[in-house]
Amino acid sequence: MSRPEATTDPTVSLRRIAVPAYGPTVIAAIGAGAIVPIVALSALDLGASQSVAALTAGLGLVAELFFAVPAGALVNRVGERRALLWASAVDAVAAFVALTAPSLAVLMATVFAMGFTSSVFLVARQAYLIDAVPASMRARAMSTLGGVNRIGMFIGPFVGAPIIHAWGPRAGFAVAVAAGLAAAALVQFGPDLTAAHEAQAKEESRDRAPVSTATVLWDHRRTYLTLGLGIMVIGAARSSRVVLLPLWAEYVGLSASTTAIIFGIVAGVEMLLFYPAGSVMDRFGRIWVAVPCVVLLGIGMLALPLTHSAVAVTLVALVAAVGNGMGSGIVMTLGADSAPEWGRSQFLGGWRFMSVIGGSGAPALISLVTAEAGLAAACVSLGGLALLGTGWLGYWVPRFDPSRRRG
Repeated sequence: MSRPEATTDPTVSLRRIAVPAYGPTVIAAIGAGAIVPIVALSALDLGASQSVAALTAGLGLVAELFFAVPAGALVNRVGERRALLWASAVDAVAAFVALTAPSLAVLMATVFAMGFTSSVFLVARQAYLIDAVPASMRARAMSTLGGVNRIGMFIGPFVGAPIIHAWGPRAGFAVAVAAGLAAAALVQFGPDLTAAHEAQAKEESRDRAPVSTATVLWDHRRTYLTLGLGIMVIGAARSSRVVLLPLWAEYVGLSASTTAIIFGIVAGVEMLLFYPAGSVMDRFGRIWVAVPCVVLLGIGMLALPLTHSAVAVTLVALVAAVGNGMGSGIVMTLGADSAPEWGRSQFLGGWRFMSVIGGSGAPALISLVTAEAGLAAACVSLGGLALLGTGWLGYWVPRFDPSRRRG
């Protein structure tokens, strides 16, 4: 008996599965968004230097590097629903410890622990959606998953702002506590979307020997070393834009409030594009999103040194925002297309690692180039690398695109 790649039920729609499929993700993202602005401030409040505070703020991304592959193994072992429940509980407990942290070391440990939940949430939901929707709707499902995560991250700071204003920076962790508990409650008491296909997988796996995570990763090394390197390019381009834009805004004399407004405008544009991006991928193929996404991000970075006013910076940021918005869900969609029927969650954990390593490596490269040649050189270098990477994407993405095979 073979396990189907995805359901072919024509009655399935994203609206029918919206709350149980996307609800925990958007709730958890609200909590994560609420603490993004206050992690470094909380570290400073506990006596950290500016450099240590910056390190503390980046520990979540470092944790994703450590937890991406174990997250896939965990989801494979305990199932998607239980993994989500445990991740939500860990998030709530860690956020509470951070809220009451007596020392910087405790805060750093809890921020690192909270990095676990991001990988678990995305791997578990991604694995579910592969089975829950027809292959013809896969990109829309994945882009919507990426979109609701962005919406939650956008809402989070506004939810946390009045609490932080009233009780100080660390009070923002209270939002993450509430979000973790709410996400856990929705998973526990909401409709169990995963029961049917998890039961089917368990029944069909009785005659199959368990496959280790190392075996899954090794068996698919060609995918990781071809399409996976393209995913690293996308992750690096996205991360570079986030780092370079505020640095350049400060370099040309824009205030912090102006920079925040620019980021707000950018986030709004990106949120409008996630569903159209999925539709384009499903209708015309993944290449029509993957390449324009990185090209526009690269152009945005290359053009940044030419800007010297708030209006010019905003226009260039919008070019990059259109690219990033168009690419909503592209990494998860390509991972879903490439994932095997057996060992799927383990494969997706490795896929998540490839994306995160690209995103985490870019800031280090920016720091190195900036120290040696200046910020403008870093913009040009990272923008040029992004454009070079589009050639790699343009070659490999069509070779893994199931829509071409269906056509």
